[in-house]
Amino acid sequence: MTFDKIKEVMVDTLSVEADKIDLESRLDEDLGIDSLDAVELSMALEEEFDIKIPDDELPDLKKVSDIVKLVDKLKK
Repeated sequence: MTFDKIKEVMVDTLSVEADKIDLESRLDEDLGIDSLDAVELSMALEEEFDIKIPDDELPDLKKVSDIVKLVDKLKK
C-alpha cells in the first residue's frame, strides 16, 4: 500500500514518529514539517517511487492523504 511506504519514507527521512502519521495528519501542524523538510521528503519520495513531483504541487500538499493521492496519480 502506498500509505505504508510513504509513512516509512517519512520516518526514515524526517525522523517523524511513526505513531503520529496517519492519512489525516497535517504536515505542518501535526508533524512539524516545514518547507525545507517538504523538499527533502519530495526528493526521497521521487527516489522511492521513481516519479517526478512537480515543484508547483508541493504547496498543495497539506495532509499525508494529499501525498498519497499525488504519488498514486504520478505512479500510473
